[in-house]
Amino acid sequence: MATRAVVPQRQLRIRDEGKPKVVAAEGRTRRILKDIGNLVPDRAVEGKPGPQPTEKNKVTLVMSVTLFCVQGKNKNKRTIRLKSSRKLHLQRVIPQKVNVGVGKGGNVTKAAVTEQPKIVLSSVDERHIINIKDTKSRDKNKRSLSSTLTARSKAACGLTNKPLDSSVANIDEADANNELAVVEYIDEMYKFYKLAEDEIKVSDYMGAQPDLNAKMRSILIDWLIEVHRKFELMPETLYLAVNIVDRFLSLKTVPRKELQLVGISSMLIACKYEEIWAPEVNDFVSISANTYQREQILVMEKVILGRLEWLLTVPTPYVFLVRYVKASEPSDDEMENMVFFLAELGLMNYPIAISYSPSMIASAAVYAARCTLEKSPIWTATLHHHTGYVEEELKECAELLVNLHRGALDSKLKAVYRKYTSPDRRAVSLLPPAKSLTPDCSPEV
Repeated sequence: MATRAVVPQRQLRIRDEGKPKVVAAEGRTRRILKDIGNLVPDRAVEGKPGPQPTEKNKVTLVMSVTLFCVQGKNKNKRTIRLKSSRKLHLQRVIPQKVNVGVGKGGNVTKAAVTEQPKIVLSSVDERHIINIKDTKSRDKNKRSLSSTLTARSKAACGLTNKPLDSSVANIDEADANNELAVVEYIDEMYKFYKLAEDEIKVSDYMGAQPDLNAKMRSILIDWLIEVHRKFELMPETLYLAVNIVDRFLSLKTVPRKELQLVGISSMLIACKYEEIWAPEVNDFVSISANTYQREQILVMEKVILGRLEWLLTVPTPYVFLVRYVKASEPSDDEMENMVFFLAELGLMNYPIAISYSPSMIASAAVYAARCTLEKSPIWTATLHHHTGYVEEELKECAELLVNLHRGALDSKLKAVYRKYTSPDRRAVSLLPPAKSLTPDCSPEV
């Protein structure tokens, strides 16, 4: 290991009444800056100025900076060229080195000896060559490549002059200049999501699970919601974890003692896919009260990924919820939390999760939330345009969600209810259920 060099303290000379004093400079441990080769040496002979620079001994210098990045024993060297409105000239100065000696009779003699030339940096103002204002005005009028491509893409997609019905609000107008909102492709993306959700839709699988039933699944999802809240994970993670559980149970028979193991491993996979800082495997071992060992979770994770063929990019209800909440104008925190509260109640309910597509559940959650908060009109042309559903198609699913809201207080599974009693979520679970929606049936929880 390299040792740090000890730098001696600098001493300061202070003159007091013609008598120098030497004192130590307190707290100064830096090396004294020495000649680095760009200083003008002392004149060879007093009273005689050094040679003046001429046009021949001036060399134009383009500034360059050499950077060294040291990582262990490897050194990466690169040169950055810096632009400047001033030119720096190298001035070749050939000073004379004076050798002092003692001649005959003790007289001091001086002999001038030519020394190697040194380089002096001199700044020369070049306002007469480059007009800075003109340069700034030219740069200001230039358009970047990304802005040009964005404008072409918008024109190609017809977004610049996109004809919209007067009753349909343009919910992407505020994000027109936000590249991360991908306004140019957002409609095509959700058309693809609508097609993809039909391909991965999970059918009723409880008949093929001899040791499981819908009640057990609801208990597992209720516990996963608690785990999700304990770890403070992203909402996408919860919806993906439930999707992985349902898809895996539809493909493989699982004994009752391994159902929680499937839930833990599914949450671990979803965390790795969605989270920036995913919980460790040991965290899941601890939160399950050491019911399963670390190796068991890793083995189940591998089995699940193999059965799902590593297909994790799927449209969950969350994908549609964020879009449809945006289309529900006017939208505020209370509206958004009410939508997610109803959607998570539907996530726990096996008949709703199996009978309806993710986009239908998301649309019904928005419809039920607007009924609960007494928004008028309940279903708008903007929502119909973006969801593709009319009001009559959503009433059945919305009534089931409202019925779950009505029974949330008395249910034994209160993870979602407690989650949305928090003031941070506007305590929407404490609001009375929608009176305008009367369910025809009571789904099993």
